[in-house]
Amino acid sequence: MPQNAAVIHTSLPTDKELVLKVIPLPSDTNGNGDIFGGWVMSQVDLAGSVLCARVAQGRIATVAVNEFVFKQPVRVGDLLSFYSSVLRLGRTSITVQVEVFAERIRAQGQYVKVTEARLTYVAIDDDGRPRVLAQPA
Repeated sequence: MPQNAAVIHTSLPTDKELVLKVIPLPSDTNGNGDIFGGWVMSQVDLAGSVLCARVAQGRIATVAVNEFVFKQPVRVGDLLSFYSSVLRLGRTSITVQVEVFAERIRAQGQYVKVTEARLTYVAIDDDGRPRVLAQPA
């Protein structure tokens, strides 16, 4: 199979949490007519922050985009599903994995992984300084 060939899935992940669903619009396209990578990156950052804010029980800030892979183009009208899982809990930081699947408008019930990323967030206090994460009971 060619390196950029799309792998079609007939189901979405069950071992990760669905944290965001969104449909990109024509205003989100680049010069080629595909969805602008920066738009996808901002949505991934939002999706990654959902679990982190819950775990941190408060404010967080993105401190690193450790890995970001665009596997397939995103198109206008795709229904994007963002799945996230916590990979690592540090003293003040949380690292998450985000996987993005597109359900193409003309291929309902089939999903293509279009993006995957690993991001790190840090819990912050009201002054924007790192704070220690509460340890689970």
